[in-house]
Amino acid sequence: MEERNNLYPIFLKTSQLRLLIVGGGNVGLEKLSFLLKSSPDANVEVVATFFLDELVDLASRHNVKLTQRPYQTSDLDNRHFVIACTNDIELNRQISNQAKAKNLLVNVADTPDQCDFYLGGIVTKGNVKIAISTNGKSPTTAKRIRQFLEDVIPDNINELVLNLNTFRDTLKANFEEKVEIMNEMTKGFIKKD
Repeated sequence: MEERNNLYPIFLKTSQLRLLIVGGGNVGLEKLSFLLKSSPDANVEVVATFFLDELVDLASRHNVKLTQRPYQTSDLDNRHFVIACTNDIELNRQISNQAKAKNLLVNVADTPDQCDFYLGGIVTKGNVKIAISTNGKSPTTAKRIRQFLEDVIPDNINELVLNLNTFRDTLKANFEEKVEIMNEMTKGFIKKD
């Protein structure tokens, strides 16, 4: 039987959640950059004993709090999810175990078996956002698919979405009828030859 990706994609309102990143080095910068590229208004705190200058600069341009000190278990209080990305494998494991004990979702950099979620590739064009996952198997493949989709999805897709939203709002029909009308209008988007 072929292996299957059983992950369930969701889109989080990160400005309404409290995210903790533990680690201020290259991987912390990568995780923070990825998050803020997709969700520039994310509510994030980064805890680390040191911060790369690039991370400090990035944090200063967003809603990111930097706390320079060693990680403490209390850092998990009042969080929704956690990313552990220190260069200490045992500390990352400790953070993961403590987060899970508090029923928090956790991502441990480069350790898929300790992750509750993965940060996949994301394509954003206005209101259209597509998430890409390889089930933690190949981030490079997700990156290449993202690049392909960025090239093939037209830049004016957001205009189309906004126009369809305006049209949908003018419909005087019940939910099922609106769905049927919108499905009929958009079925030409996908043509199989």
